[in-house]
Amino acid sequence: MEEKIITCPYCWESIRVYLEPDIGDEKITITEDCSVCCRPIELVYSAKDAQVKLYDYHAIGGNRF
Repeated sequence: MEEKIITCPYCWESIRVYLEPDIGDEKITITEDCSVCCRPIELVYSAKDAQVKLYDYHAIGGNRF
């Protein structure tokens, strides 16, 4: 697992999320709840050579970050 620090799009707190880098060449979409406010955050990411290369996240039904 690869740790990333993101800012929750709801409560603006910094939180840790863990992404699985061993996914091949696929683009993965997952939903994680904020560890502070418990609201859902959608994360979209891809990996190459077993490392997360690109990731994006946003509030469900909200703005992209």
